[in-house]
Amino acid sequence: MASRSSTFSTSGSGSESCHGCWPVWRHPSTARRTPRSCWRRRLDPVERSHERRDQTSDAPIDEVLTATSAAAGQPLLQSAPVVRERTKYIFVTGGVASGLGKGITTASLGRLFASRGLKVVLQKLDPYVNVDPGTMNPFEHGEVFVLDDGAETDLDLGHYERFLDADLHRGSNFTTGAVYSSVLAKERRGDYLGKTVQVIPHITDEIKARVRALAEAEQADLQVVEIGGTVGDIESLPFLEAIRQLRNEVGREHCAFVHVSLMPFIGPSGELKTKPTQHSVKELRSLGLQPDAIVCRSDRPIGRNLKEKVSLLCDVPIGGVISAPDAPSIYEVPLVLHKEGLDALLADHLEIVATPDLSEWTALVDRVHAAKETVDIALVGKYVYLRDAYLSVMEALRHGGIHHGRDVQIHWIASDDLGGSATEESLAPMDGILIPGGFGVRGVEGKVDAARYAREQRVPFLGICLGLQCAVIEIARSICGLAGANSSEFDPATPHAVIDLLPEQKDVTELGATMRLGAQPCYLEPGTRAAAAYGADVVEERHRHRYEVNPAYHEALTSGGLVISGSSQKGRLAEIVELPDHPFFVAGQFHPELRSRPTRPHPLFREFVGAAAQHRRERVRAGEQIVVTG
Repeated sequence: MASRSSTFSTSGSGSESCHGCWPVWRHPSTARRTPRSCWRRRLDPVERSHERRDQTSDAPIDEVLTATSAAAGQPLLQSAPVVRERTKYIFVTGGVASGLGKGITTASLGRLFASRGLKVVLQKLDPYVNVDPGTMNPFEHGEVFVLDDGAETDLDLGHYERFLDADLHRGSNFTTGAVYSSVLAKERRGDYLGKTVQVIPHITDEIKARVRALAEAEQADLQVVEIGGTVGDIESLPFLEAIRQLRNEVGREHCAFVHVSLMPFIGPSGELKTKPTQHSVKELRSLGLQPDAIVCRSDRPIGRNLKEKVSLLCDVPIGGVISAPDAPSIYEVPLVLHKEGLDALLADHLEIVATPDLSEWTALVDRVHAAKETVDIALVGKYVYLRDAYLSVMEALRHGGIHHGRDVQIHWIASDDLGGSATEESLAPMDGILIPGGFGVRGVEGKVDAARYAREQRVPFLGICLGLQCAVIEIARSICGLAGANSSEFDPATPHAVIDLLPEQKDVTELGATMRLGAQPCYLEPGTRAAAAYGADVVEERHRHRYEVNPAYHEALTSGGLVISGSSQKGRLAEIVELPDHPFFVAGQFHPELRSRPTRPHPLFREFVGAAAQHRRERVRAGEQIVVTG
C-alpha cells in the first residue's frame, strides 16, 4: 500500500511525466529536474513579469493549453499538474460545534488533489494536552487508530488512510501535549540558551516545525492540515496562531484556509440559519485568519440566496461558499465537494493547473449505491453506545459489503446483556457475529458466550484482538476440558491462563505507548483458510495489545481442533486461529480493520462478509423467515 510514486519518467527530450499523467513539456534550457513530480521551476520576479506579459490573461485555459502544446510539438493535457516548486498548504478549521466532519473534509480534499496527480500528505493537529490518545477512554475519544510505526493516533487518520489509500506515520498527528513535551525537553537541555520560553514564539515555532517536517519528509506537493477542536476554544489558539504565521512565511499564494461550519435548520421557522457561521468566521478573523472557502454543513442543501448572504457577511467569494449536506455515504463527500467547485477554487488559489481523474472514486460510489441485498452482522462489544469506538471496524465491514454487492447492516449488541437465553434471542437472526477489540473484564463473559453461540450454531464468526482471546477461552473450556480457563487479565487466579501477559510486558508500569504496537509480521500456515484469504505466505498486520495466547497451551488447544494458522516469526505467538470444520470461524490477535480500504477490503473482512452472505442465502433457501429487529 505504498503511496503514489513520484519518480520521473522521460518521453523524449524536454518532457517529464509522473503519477501516470501525460508528459508535461518543458524547454530543455529552462526546466530542471527536482526530487518531486510535476513542479515548474520557480521564476524570479523579472522572469515572472515577462511570463505574465506573454500570457493572455483572459484566454480560456483550453486555448492556453493548445498553444503551449503546439509550441512544444507534444501533447499536453489538462490532467498534467503544473504548480510551483514548493509545498502548498491547505488548513482546515472548524466552527460552531465539533463533529461536523472536518476529518472527512480533509480526507476528501486529499482524495481530490491526489486524483490530480499530486503527492498529497494529510496531517491532524489535536489541541488536547494528552501526548497521544493511547490512554484515553474510548467513550470520550472514540477509537485509537494505530499506524505501521506503532503511533497511536486520532481516528481521523483512519479516514485519511482510507481516502488516500496510503499508509501514514507518526508525524501525521501530534497534540498539544507532544508539543509542550518537546519544548520542555529542549528547555531542560538548554537549547533555548537561557531565553524565557513562551507560547509565542517557542510553542508556535514547534508547531510550524512539525508541520513543515512532514512536508519535507514526504516531499509533498500538497499538505492538507486539519486543526482539531473548534474555533474559540482556548486550547486551539497556539495552533491557529502558528498557521497564521506560516501563511505569511510561505506566501499567501501557497496557502489556503478552509473553514467548516454548522448551518442549523430551525424547524418551527423552517429556515437555515447563517448567524452561527457568521460569528464563527468573525472569531476566526479576529485571530488574523481569513477563510478562502467556507464548507457549510447542514442536513439539507443550501440555496443560492444563503450562499450570497454568507459570501457578503463573511467576505468570501460566492464560489467559496460550499453546500455540504449530510450524505448517505462518507465516500460521496469528495464528489459533492468537487461538484460544488471547492477543489477547483483552491487549485486556482494555489496556482495548480490540473483536472482530477475521479473515475475510480465514482465507480466506488456507484458500487455503494448498487448494493441492494442486505447482510446482518452482530457487533458484540463493550463500547457500543459510542460507535466511534469501532469506527474502523464499521468501515471495514462496509468495504466487505461493497466487494460483495451487499448492504451490511450492523447490529450493536452490548456484551453485558448477553448470557443464557438472551444470547440466542439477540444472535439468532444474525448472518455473522463479530467481536472487536477492547480492554477490561466488564462484558467479557458475554463475548465468550457469543463465541460459543457462533461455534455451536455454525454462524460465521470473526474475532479481533480481544475477540480472539474470548474465542480461545471458550474453546479451552468447552472443547479442551480446561475448566475455569480464562485470561490472567480477567482472573489472575485462574487455573488455566490460556491468555497471559506477554513476557516483555510483565515489568511495564506505565500505560502510554507501552503495548505491542504497530505492524508485525505474521507467517501463515499453507492450506488454511487464512492463507487462502490472503493469498500469501507472510503478511504484516497492526497490533495493539499486551496479552496473547499462552504458548504453554498451544498443544492443548490444537489437540482440541483449533488451528493456529498464523504465528510470529519463531512460532512463539499465535496471531491467527481458526476452526477448519466450521463455515467461517477465524480470529486474529491484530486489528485487520486498520488496513482495510474501500477499494481494497481487508482479506479477512472480505471473506467474513462473503461467508455471512452465503449463510443468509442458505437460511433463505431452507425457508427460514428472517426477521431482524433493532
